[in-house]
Amino acid sequence: MKDFGINIEEYIKNKEPEKLKKAYNWKTAIGLQDVDGIKTSEYLISLATKNINGDLTLEETKELLNTYYKEKDVREDVSRTQEADKVAVRITELLNEPTFVFSKEQLLSIHKRLFKDIYKFAGTFRDYNITKKELILNGETVYYSSCDMIKESLDYDFELEKKYKYGNNDIYTDIKHLARFIANVWQVHPFGEGNTRTCAVFLIKYLKKIGFNITNQLFEDNSLYFRNSLVRANYQNINLKISETTIYLELFLRNLLLNEKNELKNRTMYVSYDKFTSITDKPDKTGQDRTSSSLPDMLLQKMEDKEYSLKDLMELVQIKHRETFMNNYLNPLLKSEKIERKYDMPNHPKQKYKIKK
Repeated sequence: MKDFGINIEEYIKNKEPEKLKKAYNWKTAIGLQDVDGIKTSEYLISLATKNINGDLTLEETKELLNTYYKEKDVREDVSRTQEADKVAVRITELLNEPTFVFSKEQLLSIHKRLFKDIYKFAGTFRDYNITKKELILNGETVYYSSCDMIKESLDYDFELEKKYKYGNNDIYTDIKHLARFIANVWQVHPFGEGNTRTCAVFLIKYLKKIGFNITNQLFEDNSLYFRNSLVRANYQNINLKISETTIYLELFLRNLLLNEKNELKNRTMYVSYDKFTSITDKPDKTGQDRTSSSLPDMLLQKMEDKEYSLKDLMELVQIKHRETFMNNYLNPLLKSEKIERKYDMPNHPKQKYKIKK
């Protein structure tokens, strides 16, 4: 976990829930600046610590920060740090507020509050088309919504989401649905800048509204992973055999909502990454085309041409809950006959599994 100068463990140890809640919100707000490659100042950290400890109100924190930057020369590097500081304070303020309405107007409102006096277009939809070169896509871009279709696209996504009833399905189905929804909203890219930070704040507040108990901790040092997972959820290239996939975003959400310990590494999302890439120039040694389109395929990608115990397979994908692993990884591979049991008796005490040839 990154240390942003705020000692979370101190508040846990001293059993200070209110301070702990504020500390989580501050660390989330500060960590989210990573998605745009900007960093907060040490001065902001000192103010945040005073706010957590009750020495400053959030309003006083904002006033001190504004005064601080009025007295500084506004160079480009200072301007970017100023943006990070001000947006971090505003994210913290929003996360502290127990208010939320599920609507595209709420999305607009969040953007306006985060970027007022930073971007002239704060709180308004972009009126021009955009492309962005992505490192994980080798310089390619996601196809974002056309500027003349932003409102219609968001209306469609929000209406579809309103019809979905969380809790009527298993939690993994809910997470897959949630991943697709937020990925779709992000793909619209309604604003000229600040889309990922806006979507992250919207998502956190939405999750809390529908009843998920989260601390936001995962956004602290995995905010760039979060953004890259949104990129991969919206990129496809038929010639290179790359499909849109929410699997990376699902892993993030499963860690966030279920406290799973799935490994979140940005390098796994690079389209040229050998082990996890969706690019398949040739079949693997089993003669099968392994793509990273699902949880079972992620397990299959890690298997070698040998026998594995159940424990061995669970360690490959770092899943500790047996039922979760059986339902989401092993059983689908057995059903599709991509792997096979060594013994015909499913519950054989010495059961092993291997790739089916």
